Amino acid sequence: MNLHQDVRLDFDRRSRMGLEEAILAGAKSVEHLTVILDQAAARNARFLFTRLAPEQFDALPEMHRARLDYDRMSRTAYFGAPEPLRVDTRVVVLAAGTSDTPVLREVSRTLAWYGEPALEITDVGVAGIWRLLERVEEIRHMPVVVAVAGMDAALPTVVGGLVSGVVIGVPTSVGYGVAAHGQTALNAMLASCAAGLLVTNIDNGFGAACAALRVLGVTARAHGSSSTNR
Repeated sequence: MNLHQDVRLDFDRRSRMGLEEAILAGAKSVEHLTVILDQAAARNARFLFTRLAPEQFDALPEMHRARLDYDRMSRTAYFGAPEPLRVDTRVVVLAAGTSDTPVLREVSRTLAWYGEPALEITDVGVAGIWRLLERVEEIRHMPVVVAVAGMDAALPTVVGGLVSGVVIGVPTSVGYGVAAHGQTALNAMLASCAAGLLVTNIDNGFGAACAALRVLGVTARAHGSSSTNR
């Protein structure tokens, strides 16, 4: 089997849609990941890897591990340098519980790859709603709020009734029994009475970050249609 024939990287995606190809590592073999990294290195390209398990990372050739900025909690890796961070912060990422932190980190790491800093606020679920209310003034001025929650996933609905910015809900697979690996959280967010709430797939922190980037016009700037404020 010629592994190089299995891999066809999209080096021009940024020029078409403003966002680069991201490498979903989870279902890929270490051999395929190595080929991808070989091709990226040969082109001096940069890639964001998502769902890269620690055992996959540990099994990569040392020369590639040395070049990857790997975060074990979010299972994301940077091959190449992220874009310089903006001076101002325009996105806040909320996690209902500390168990939701890996998805929260996937959101913030994806945003940082494109130069967007994120304010991370954890453990503000509605079971102790006073924790959210303590930070609500901090949250209100943000153009984009990403709310990550499992279990009954009430957090995005509550936030959607408190702020005027775009709210993106990310259901997580945190929970047990009828939580059904995130299906209940997904349905709760889709059935929300908060007007204009956007919802991603279960555990899809990467997708939430990309939606935030589109809202903020980062994809448009990639086409040179507006200037940055860094």
